[in-house]
Amino acid sequence: MFIRAYLRASTAEQDASRARDALTTFAQEKGHKVASYYTENESGASLQRPELFRLLDDAQPGDVLLVEQVDRLSRLTQGDWQQLRAIIKAKDVKVVAQDLPTSHQFLDKASTDADAFTARILAAINDMLLDMLAAVARKDYDDRIRRQRQGIEKAKGDKRYQGKSIDQGKHAAILACLAKGMGIRETAKVTSTSTATVQRAKRLQEQATTST
Repeated sequence: MFIRAYLRASTAEQDASRARDALTTFAQEKGHKVASYYTENESGASLQRPELFRLLDDAQPGDVLLVEQVDRLSRLTQGDWQQLRAIIKAKDVKVVAQDLPTSHQFLDKASTDADAFTARILAAINDMLLDMLAAVARKDYDDRIRRQRQGIEKAKGDKRYQGKSIDQGKHAAILACLAKGMGIRETAKVTSTSTATVQRAKRLQEQATTST
């Protein structure tokens, strides 16, 4: 069994590797060692996460996908979550999250040695709780987006909303990278920005070109 830790943050400004030490210690306390780490800055609400799918491609049956919290793995819609869950099940990878105690059974020798019936019951309970926490994570995401939109609409009504300011220096660097033929992700990495920022700069440039 290999333990593969997945570390995710939503933007390049956030530290996706922040939880690395905590996951390393957690695995050690269970008598295991993390075999590899997969780190990326992508939204948990999207299935477009190269490092997560690289982890799943590398994984063998019985391996563990270790995360700090379930929301690091998923803030997906129900449909996308079921799609991801199907891939994980097909690979026979066990999801272990620090904030989901029932998942710790996959690292405990006592649980591993449990009889087949008990193991199936524990696995079923864990699957149910994993689905529940994924749904809660999505609801939290939707609630935050809704509050942001409400705040923007209120600010617009009060004539206080100016939109997100553009960092002209980074904007120019992004356009220079794109002009050299770099892709969205490569440009984001080189300029230390998120893929959303790169796409925004590209869109603004296209709009400016169209209007001239």
